[in-house]
Amino acid sequence: MKTVLITGGATGLGKELAKLYAKDYNVILAGRNQQKLTEAQHELGDNVYTMSVDITQYEEVGKSVEKLLMQHSVDILINNAGIGHFGPLTDYTKQAIDEVIDTNVKGTIFLTQALMPHLLTRPAPKVMNIISTAGLRGKANESVYVASKFGVRGFTESLKVEYQDTNLHVIAAYMGGMNTPFWDHNNHIKDKSRLRSASEIAEIIYKQQNDSEDILF
Repeated sequence: MKTVLITGGATGLGKELAKLYAKDYNVILAGRNQQKLTEAQHELGDNVYTMSVDITQYEEVGKSVEKLLMQHSVDILINNAGIGHFGPLTDYTKQAIDEVIDTNVKGTIFLTQALMPHLLTRPAPKVMNIISTAGLRGKANESVYVASKFGVRGFTESLKVEYQDTNLHVIAAYMGGMNTPFWDHNNHIKDKSRLRSASEIAEIIYKQQNDSEDILF
């Protein structure tokens, strides 16, 4: 059975993706909160495992991946973890800027880099980056978040070119807003009920995961 590693896998879209993948794959949920990871693991099944890691910490990522690969192989990496701070550019603190860039951009790069040598040994490896429509166009009061997602988009496009002569499949998912805990700590979205559910988004991504083109909806 193949194995998929999903960052931000304990809640929201990551957890909904894990539910779908757990039907046919071993699933590794990665995140910082071990309690939430364990709760999701118990809910999802016996073929679900956890990896506690702060993806913003370069050395920790390397050590965590090294430890993980002693017990598991990984065929698919889904970079789903992300955070957002919103508001006028002049209101951002340095801490807020760092948190968004460190998690969304550096975290994606760190984990992908650490896993890449192993992924390239697998028969049909895949890297899927969850980007959102913030990686397609600018949005008011989202400048730093959008910048981070454009960064991940550029990283994704570059991986496609860099590994085009290998068996690695690189794909991005660009979707609109979802009703998930992502919005719980800000008031940027006034009415979350108008957003699609995470389960609906996960279904679309799962069904289109093997497409040659990026997933856009």
